[in-house]
Amino acid sequence: MIIFFSDVHLGVGSRELDKQREQQLIEFLEAQRDSITHVYILGDLFDYWFEYNNVIQYQHFRLLECLWRFSNDGVPIDYIIGNHDFAHRTFFEQELGTTLHWEDIVVEHQGVSLYLSHGDGKAHNDTGYRILKSILRNKIAQWLYKWVHPDIGIPLASGTSDKSRYHTSSKDYKEANERNGLLEFAEAVIDKHNADYVVMGHLHRPVVHTYKNGTYINLGDWIHSFTFATLNNGKLQLQQWDTGSKTYSPYVEKNM
Repeated sequence: MIIFFSDVHLGVGSRELDKQREQQLIEFLEAQRDSITHVYILGDLFDYWFEYNNVIQYQHFRLLECLWRFSNDGVPIDYIIGNHDFAHRTFFEQELGTTLHWEDIVVEHQGVSLYLSHGDGKAHNDTGYRILKSILRNKIAQWLYKWVHPDIGIPLASGTSDKSRYHTSSKDYKEANERNGLLEFAEAVIDKHNADYVVMGHLHRPVVHTYKNGTYINLGDWIHSFTFATLNNGKLQLQQWDTGSKTYSPYVEKNM
């Protein structure tokens, strides 16, 4: 079984609630240890991540250790960088054995093709963010920022992430014709790449949309919906983790 998840945003909220969500994700991963053959993280695992030469955020070492054990057991982990965790350097690749991807990727598994993206900057009305993204990912800007002491730099990054996440969660990603911008991007990808599945995050809302011979799935998040996707026997399905029973089942869209 291959799993896909995104938008955990570790670091959000009170430390108590943050540790609780981290533990819920660890419990989910450990419960599937014998079944998981590949892990795809589609961005924003952290609400902020800024990696200094010799310093990382220590609060989430439990999850980092969990990911290391998967990798050490031979389970590949691919991590598509999101808009909140863009300041990665070498830690994940050198210490955890994770493959980082700075752009969208196309992969094939179990006879199906998948276009994988975090989803940031894809909608037509995300022009402002695309400009900001080019600044935040600028190597010179990151080099300058790393000279800020971590005790100042990390809280500052956290405050900036709070504002960015609020902007994302309140944005409806719709054009004037009321069509969802990310959905339109996914349809265009299916047309261009003939992808069986387009998988994204960033929206913080689970979505399953069939278009022609393809399917667009938005993974939702691990703040409110606790949703993820599994690929089994060539079928990608959106699932939901029950934090109480510690089991998962197919996601059922709630009537609004």
